[in-house]
Amino acid sequence: MKSNSQHSNSAFEKFATKVSKAAGSTTAFIGAFVIVLAWAISGPIFDYSETWQLVINTGTTIITFLMVFLIQKAQNKDSLAIQLKLNELVASNDFSSNSLVDIESMTEEEMIIIQKYYHRLSELAKKDESIKTSHSIAEAHELHNRKQNKNIKSTKKIATKNTTKNTPKNNTKK
Repeated sequence: MKSNSQHSNSAFEKFATKVSKAAGSTTAFIGAFVIVLAWAISGPIFDYSETWQLVINTGTTIITFLMVFLIQKAQNKDSLAIQLKLNELVASNDFSSNSLVDIESMTEEEMIIIQKYYHRLSELAKKDESIKTSHSIAEAHELHNRKQNKNIKSTKKIATKNTTKNTPKNNTKK
């Protein structure tokens, strides 16, 4: 029983994928354009009656209604495949943050918090000489702090050297 439902679901997925790809093709657009053109040309023949108008309205409404579900099904599958590929890339990279794996399951508020961290990461990366030097938020903060401490120490050394050079030595003669 379970394999039958999986098989029918798989058949529907295949159907939805094929229909959504076909609907997005040039051939489908040209076909739809020809149908609308034929309908418009047939207007004088049917004396622009209500039935003539009802044919195009009903046809387009039914097709649109069904296409929404077919395209959404195909889009859901494509979106899931992309998320799984991205999860694999995040999980396999030693320098990436594993907190991003399965991020699509987080709430919007949690995603906004993470977005703020990445905005901060972007700010830190702009301060670095190369944007390729930081790989995660934690690493970016650590690297940025290390650079700041190094610059502070260098500045103190230079200041100390300058003060010792400018300080007069006591030369007392006996």
